[in-house]
Amino acid sequence: YKTLRRIFKMAETLDVASMLPRKFEPKYSNRWVFALEGIDSYLIKTAARPSITITPITIDYMNSQRHVAGRSTFGDLSINLHDPIAPSGAQQVMEWARTHYESVSGRAGYADFYKRDAQLKLVDPIGTVIELWDLKGCILTSVTFGELAYGEPNAVEIALGIKFDNCVLQY
Repeated sequence: YKTLRRIFKMAETLDVASMLPRKFEPKYSNRWVFALEGIDSYLIKTAARPSITITPITIDYMNSQRHVAGRSTFGDLSINLHDPIAPSGAQQVMEWARTHYESVSGRAGYADFYKRDAQLKLVDPIGTVIELWDLKGCILTSVTFGELAYGEPNAVEIALGIKFDNCVLQY
């Protein structure tokens, strides 16, 4: 009898007002600005927030195992850009690519010249920055200047692969 009374005493009915998420405002995937040195922000069409992979280390002991956190690595970013006639997105990207490697002379660049910093800013409905990622030491890993086709009048895009040394979620 005491057990049943304890079960019924613990049961609680919530009113509708306490269950509604009145203060809940989601972050939207179309409210952001990606600021990358040398590339106009309004050219950036798609981007992603950083990803982290934590490699586990397995410690064997007798007939069992323990797992602890090992090295953390940041995933590469894929960014797509619009390529308007002016200002030319292709020209802005190629200027950065030439700091990595100059195809005319065959010379490679110093890391101090080709590594760039970036910021990803998510904003709320009125434009206030609500999430800020600082990405340090960004380098190009790939550049694709887009496909062309006579049959389809689509806007030309540029795809970038970017690797970075470190990132910090400021807030």
